[in-house]
Amino acid sequence: MCKCVDDMIEDARPTGRIVIAGGTGFLGLNLARHLAERDCDVVLISRHAPAALGKWRHLVWDGRTLGAWAEQLEGSSALVNLVGRTVDCIKTPDHCDEILRSRVEATRVLGEALEKLHQPIPVWVQMSTAHIYGDPPEVVCNENSAFGYGLAPYVGRAWEAAHSAAVPSGTRQVTLRTSFVLGRDGGALRRLVRLVRWGLGGKAGDGRQGISWIHERDMNRLFVRAIAERSMSGAYLATAPNPVSNAEFMRELRRVLGVPVGLPAARWQVHLGAALFLRTDPELALYGRYCVSRRLSEEGFLFEFPELPGALRDLFQHRSHRPTSR
Repeated sequence: MCKCVDDMIEDARPTGRIVIAGGTGFLGLNLARHLAERDCDVVLISRHAPAALGKWRHLVWDGRTLGAWAEQLEGSSALVNLVGRTVDCIKTPDHCDEILRSRVEATRVLGEALEKLHQPIPVWVQMSTAHIYGDPPEVVCNENSAFGYGLAPYVGRAWEAAHSAAVPSGTRQVTLRTSFVLGRDGGALRRLVRLVRWGLGGKAGDGRQGISWIHERDMNRLFVRAIAERSMSGAYLATAPNPVSNAEFMRELRRVLGVPVGLPAARWQVHLGAALFLRTDPELALYGRYCVSRRLSEEGFLFEFPELPGALRDLFQHRSHRPTSR
């Protein structure tokens, strides 16, 4: 991004202790590093210890019951909730049940912990999903669009309803309906990179399905804004302003990785490969949505990476960039 635009971006700075529930995954550790670099006191609570070392503390939490971890919320500046079983799996009945329960039950227990505090926590930032709008083939969705039909929209609605019911009086509520977060060292992008390098990085199905995406640094900036900016409240789409089709996404990824050709996969091939080799849901590749945040645009949020080519180049070609101050 050019320096003139970079200089225009200035976000409020979070302070104090910030508790990240479910903070040991890709998004949580990214955010933990980002906050620790800004001298925040970061506490991670999750089932498993973080895979990386950093300037944070970790407490074990099963995601379902109250415990000593809840004491860390007293006097904290913010709670960020990222708890939820991954959707990158074959959707068996058991997995579907876990996907729903892990989100709803953890949110309810966090609400119980907050109700016991002597002083309300200033803000609770809750993860949600852009998949709440379903998989419309052509419609561009914003925060006011109708929710979709299917498992993901159902889970998203239940997740957000649990959050609204659990937020104590006096605590600001922010919900981030998150799209595909692009990061080199984690998330679903790693799987797509492998496919491209194996020569299999062509379009999936007809390639017209939408991919709404956001660079990991812009995702961190949105978290920071939600924590520190008191005017931010309610639900926002956490997505860059320029979604692309599956075919365009794979073409740009091949270009930045220097792979000139990628074999396309017909629908039956995606179903077969997802089930037998990748052990995931083929619908993750065959369906999608075009989302643009109306609220972030109206509130003047300036993306560091608004276009896909620049976002991918930053991740795979420009690794020596200076740390962002946001």
